[in-house]
Amino acid sequence: MTLSTWWLFVLMTFVVSATPGPNMLLVMSTSARLGLRAAVVTMAGCMAALLAMMSISAAGLGALLQTFPAVFDALRLAGAAYLAYLGYKTWRASVADEVAQIAGGNGAPGRFTAQFRQGFLVAASNPKAILFAAAFFPQFINPQLAKLPQFGILLITFAVIEISWYFVYAVSGKRLSAYLQRATVMRTFNRVTGGVFIGFAAVMATARD
Repeated sequence: MTLSTWWLFVLMTFVVSATPGPNMLLVMSTSARLGLRAAVVTMAGCMAALLAMMSISAAGLGALLQTFPAVFDALRLAGAAYLAYLGYKTWRASVADEVAQIAGGNGAPGRFTAQFRQGFLVAASNPKAILFAAAFFPQFINPQLAKLPQFGILLITFAVIEISWYFVYAVSGKRLSAYLQRATVMRTFNRVTGGVFIGFAAVMATARD
């Protein structure tokens, strides 16, 4: 892999990671409600899922899903169902409890475990990430050289860029927290966030390509 190839990968990954999606929305909303520490735990869950999916993709699962569309469809619908559930849960969340969480912070280890799990499930709920990795990563790997070191470089590069964007969204969410202590604003925030999650679920459920 040449330096120019790596820079092209950096540029494309920067644009793809910057695009708002379920992961970024979850990180932002967690930061707004529960603070940066909770958002960092959510980021860790998201990254654990993404790195696992990309590693699995490198092992050939992406090609398997392309060969057997029924398996991909099952994963896609399961992911859509989870995002719809998360959207409904956010839409119906108690405004009083949410405001109290912002005022009191969140340092409970048990809740951090739940946030990590939620981040992991949201990131893993889109099986297209596996196909993305299977189709995207190989374009930047020189088949004439050892593949594992190249894959490692790309994976680390992706992780740094993705996490950097997570922090951008987390800081943006943290700035919203001052406004979310008003019940009317929190209710609107919950409805918008929940609606966007449900929208992502609908797009995933109806996607065919």
